[in-house]
Amino acid sequence: MSSVLVLNATYEPLSVVSLRRAIVLLLKDKAEILEAADQRIRSASMSLPVPLVIRLVYYVRVPHRLNIPLSRRTIMVRDNYTCQYCGAQPVKANLTIDHVIPRMRGGESTWQNLVCACKTCNLRKAAKTPEEANMHLRTKPERPQYLAVVVLAHTGGHETWAKYMPDAAR
Repeated sequence: MSSVLVLNATYEPLSVVSLRRAIVLLLKDKAEILEAADQRIRSASMSLPVPLVIRLVYYVRVPHRLNIPLSRRTIMVRDNYTCQYCGAQPVKANLTIDHVIPRMRGGESTWQNLVCACKTCNLRKAAKTPEEANMHLRTKPERPQYLAVVVLAHTGGHETWAKYMPDAAR
């Protein structure tokens, strides 16, 4: 079953739901279709296009500050399983977590100091700062925001989702 992007009434991404849940929201008039596939869902009495993006009719309050746990997995997902030094996307087993400011120099394990790095780049950088190793970060490491959580949870979304999540592309 495919996934459907759910937008708030203000067009901000809220979540990703199953096709079945999206149909229920549409049938209860709690949402409207913004983007649909060419296929249709048919029943004896009606026919609906297969939704890709739906928007809730009423505004749903979203907490501004989410407590996303800092872990190897969340760092890798935030960085899209991509080395932040060379841009390579090796298999997960060949990815490591690197402290931008090494721990032996007082670097802490925080969102702003941890990045995903391939084994080659991590060995090359060693206990140096990126400047000392002449290596530059592709993106500045930051704590993920709510919008990123939607994208991170479902990286295999439909290409039409991109226009509703402009901050998702790094």
